Amino acid sequence: MNTKELQFEAHPDKANVSALLLKPRGAKTLVVLGHGAGAGMRHANMENISRSLAKHGIATFRYQFPFMERGGGRDSLQVSVSTVCNAIKCAKKLTPKLNLFAGGHSYGGRMTSHAAATEPLGGVVGLIFFSFPLHMPGRPSNDRASHLVDIKLPMLFLSGTRDAMMTPELFEPILKKISDRAMMHQLDTGDHGYKILKRTRKSEEDIFDEMGRVASEWISEQN
Repeated sequence: MNTKELQFEAHPDKANVSALLLKPRGAKTLVVLGHGAGAGMRHANMENISRSLAKHGIATFRYQFPFMERGGGRDSLQVSVSTVCNAIKCAKKLTPKLNLFAGGHSYGGRMTSHAAATEPLGGVVGLIFFSFPLHMPGRPSNDRASHLVDIKLPMLFLSGTRDAMMTPELFEPILKKISDRAMMHQLDTGDHGYKILKRTRKSEEDIFDEMGRVASEWISEQN
């Protein structure tokens, strides 16, 4: 199972960014994945997410945001949303026969949600959020989720029960509003970066294997 490296234009005012296409044999679905704010597409978490999906025959297209590609401070919301949209267009062009999903880890997922709330994401049939960052650690709020009600696509949220950036009580009112098209799956003892408490975690399943399995089952329900 080979990983193809490529580049695409993220925004007219920015340099091209890198991407990684991992396509297992027989894949029928592809997930476009944006990375978190503090680590790029090659981070172990992104690699593990891609590998866990590949075990279920799901391809992934991981990409860099311009700020991560060049190093330095984050770009504007407009630039990041443009990057999401252009990543999806590139992935669709590369794999036109695959069912298309989009999302990402933390910041990458949040930017994908803003893109989906702003305009139709051509060909995308569902969104998967790995550790959606509802708020900054120690600053509980659900303001970051207010735009989710404008998204018409099916959504899957995969969050650890120890995630310092996701307070379930604050997310619940939003989740109720979108319950007809959204599902939340909590990962026992996982934190925002998917570190677990081995002694108290009830499941013996690897946390990334759990994510891959749940995502695969959910994707099958959407197709």
